[in-house]
Amino acid sequence: MNSQLQAGSSRALLVVPELVLRPSCGSLGRLNRPGSWPGARRKAGTGKVYAVSRKNPVSMKPVEKVATVTVKATVKATVGGVLRKLGLSGGLDAILDVLGKSVRLELVSDELDPQTGLQKPTIKGYIHRSAADDDLVVYEGEFKVSSSFGAVGAVLVRNEHQKETYFKSIVLEGFDQGPIQITCNSWVHAHCDNPQDRVFFTDKSYLPPKTPAGLKQLREKELETLRGNGKGERKDFERIYDYDKYNDLGDPDESADTTRPVLGGKYHPYPRRCRTGRPMTLRDPMSESRVKSTADSPYVPRDEAFSALKQAQFTLKTLKSVLHALIPGVEALVVDKNMGFDFFTDIDLLFKKGVEFQRKDGDGNVLSSLLLPRLLKAVAKGGSELLQFEIPAIMDRDKFSWMRDEEFARQTIAGINPYGIQLVKEFPFVSTLDPKKYGPTESAITKEVIEREIKGVMTVEEAVARKKLFVLDYHDILMPYVNKVRALEGTTLYASRTVFFITHLGTLQPVAIELARPLSESDDAWRKVFTQGIDHTTAWVWKLAKCHVAAHDSGIHQLVSHWLRTHCCCEPYVIAANRQLSAMHPIYRLLQPHFRYTMEINGLARQSLINANGIIESCFSPGMYSMELSSYAYDLTWRFDKEALPADLINRGLAEEDPTAEHGLKLVIEDYPFANDGLLIWSAIKQWVTDYVSYYYSDPGSVRSDTELQAFWEEVRTKGHEDKKNEAWWPVLKTNDDLIQVLTTIMWVVSGHHAAVNFGQYPYGGYFPNRPTIARNNLPVEDEGCDEFRRFIEKPEVALLSTFPSQLQAAKVMTVLDVLSSHSPEEEYLGDQVEPEWALVPEIRAAFEKFNGRMKEIEGIIDQRNTDLELRNRTGAGVVPYELLKPFSEPGVTGKGVPTSISI
Repeated sequence: MNSQLQAGSSRALLVVPELVLRPSCGSLGRLNRPGSWPGARRKAGTGKVYAVSRKNPVSMKPVEKVATVTVKATVKATVGGVLRKLGLSGGLDAILDVLGKSVRLELVSDELDPQTGLQKPTIKGYIHRSAADDDLVVYEGEFKVSSSFGAVGAVLVRNEHQKETYFKSIVLEGFDQGPIQITCNSWVHAHCDNPQDRVFFTDKSYLPPKTPAGLKQLREKELETLRGNGKGERKDFERIYDYDKYNDLGDPDESADTTRPVLGGKYHPYPRRCRTGRPMTLRDPMSESRVKSTADSPYVPRDEAFSALKQAQFTLKTLKSVLHALIPGVEALVVDKNMGFDFFTDIDLLFKKGVEFQRKDGDGNVLSSLLLPRLLKAVAKGGSELLQFEIPAIMDRDKFSWMRDEEFARQTIAGINPYGIQLVKEFPFVSTLDPKKYGPTESAITKEVIEREIKGVMTVEEAVARKKLFVLDYHDILMPYVNKVRALEGTTLYASRTVFFITHLGTLQPVAIELARPLSESDDAWRKVFTQGIDHTTAWVWKLAKCHVAAHDSGIHQLVSHWLRTHCCCEPYVIAANRQLSAMHPIYRLLQPHFRYTMEINGLARQSLINANGIIESCFSPGMYSMELSSYAYDLTWRFDKEALPADLINRGLAEEDPTAEHGLKLVIEDYPFANDGLLIWSAIKQWVTDYVSYYYSDPGSVRSDTELQAFWEEVRTKGHEDKKNEAWWPVLKTNDDLIQVLTTIMWVVSGHHAAVNFGQYPYGGYFPNRPTIARNNLPVEDEGCDEFRRFIEKPEVALLSTFPSQLQAAKVMTVLDVLSSHSPEEEYLGDQVEPEWALVPEIRAAFEKFNGRMKEIEGIIDQRNTDLELRNRTGAGVVPYELLKPFSEPGVTGKGVPTSISI
């Protein structure tokens, strides 16, 4: 049988009327006998079979072959949606399912009608429930598809249930070329909520110019739907992506104390977040009203909010439990919110005995119902419960390591904020701030101080020239906020610089700490340099100075390295991609796994973490100025082109270009665990992106001519990062290399960068003396005639303990850090799972398998490095091995694992 007769399947029906063939048909050309089918003839030279009409023997029409196509849709059982483990939720939905009228599909041809030039009519039909197991329900139906219909390019879905339904995949079987796969992984709204049908394209990817003609209009229409019209309040079931400023962190209607400035715009530049459209507050027309119910979260487009899926994102649900039930419950039981710890043994009791409190039934804070297996333990007697913390890795390995200078220094390159340290390129340090406001521009750290502390092994000039000096320089970023923060109750702040010297063993040694405050209405300007103690008093003052620096670093880590540079700056990429890149665009399909859960966790952060009086403001030194400080850092320091790991290392002076070196970089600190492991991850991502981009953009100029891609990148710059849209450093997408660099940077930040600053938070910060998030008291040496100084002389340990977070602050921070450091059981790790769309193309699948193999190889390299005692910055007696960039992890708080996305 001719191959063109077999389009469809072995079950295809050939519908041919009875024919009469007459000799006068010779004008049609020679007809070849096609076989045993009566009346059918094959036209010479065409290979096509024609039916000859009895009434008009001269006319010939192609034979219509009709295939019976089976369509199977797999729907995931949900918590908040329509389906349950044992059946439907009942009522009308159950009746519709029994009648087979709950889900209607329309098959869309990828061809236009050759006669009209319009889209071909769709093939409509219902699918009915046919099977179910614990988590999945299958809907099935048969459709008759003629050979003239063309290839199926998309499916329109109408959900007649009364609630949304989560579609996992749709498969069409019955075509000779094999099944057609459509990966959905998306919510489909109820038709009663929105009459517009939902479109799903097949797994085949197309650049815009290569889109099949029958799908072009549908491709454009779907993007218009996702962009919305910028009006109205968004509804939970909608999938609309739009931009707004951070104008919902404060609550002016609550009180003047909870009013916060709008972030975004001329005065407080900031990235944009997802628009919700909620009404403005009554007292401030520039501020958006907040979500009041703790059970609800701010709107995010429906496909970004996966936490309602059955068994999905355990960690997000746990975080909600902590923020909305546990923290308020603990706060309600604390009589003195400013009470600190009297002894270090009291801190130890948090891990040994825990904090016991009575269960509060009936008020929504039944703690036993929370998802906190690591923290909450039931107490058999008296109906009470226990908040008991797991011993963090830093305490488990060496309880006293936090006191040692070498560990203080090591954590700048192998801890949870490896982005702070810089090479000293010029000396002395000079501030760029206005001296009339903030005092002398030149640092109080002098040449004589440094040379004395490094024992005269070289001059400062030699140390700078030989790249031996490094600095944590938080002077200019903190100084404008010092007086503001010091006016708040229960916290204080200095501007700080901390200098380190690299030893002959490749380890860092802290040399000097400068703490400063500017002139205020009540105090003169003050600044002082502290060094390692040579007597009891100076030794204790040195410990206090290190405590303040650790609090500064904790704040910069959380507000800048973590929140700003990953969560906040990456949300515009998610919004722009969904607004401008079609779901069938290969770059969208490359990026989409890297955006999983980011918008939902950001929305939850705005609700309970970074909001007025939230966890960050109440537990970190900058207090109510925390988010304003992150805006200042964005304006001062953030550049997209420096977010690439190699560019970041070069910018901080920690690496220099060297074509002969691995990764093309020579590290200034050879044993720099974050950089050593990070460059392995960066290079693996870049190779995978290079292979992917090279396949789809094989024609010269195809990057420049890709209208969707150009619109995406233009929108990232002009809308997502609008306040920096005119900066000259923005990359321009002209070539494959340009695109590869941009994509690799985005994928690195959401995976490797985020993992490096997130999943070590509890292992390093769970024992808060190691990384206090707040310094509550000024240094007693500010005024040696005050009572605080006399108490310090009598009991210096009490001065240190009173500087640490209060008991309430410690409990809140430790609880949140435990959850934020935890991997979900359903975590997706970088390079671990191939996407169905990638597997469809042999070249892409092979490239991903190479990427997967490289990530597994990196696992072994990191394991080997952590056994090498010559690498003193990542291993040694009592040292927590550096595993934050080890690609894979089991669930829980492990201190390792690089998820594909910012998922927590």
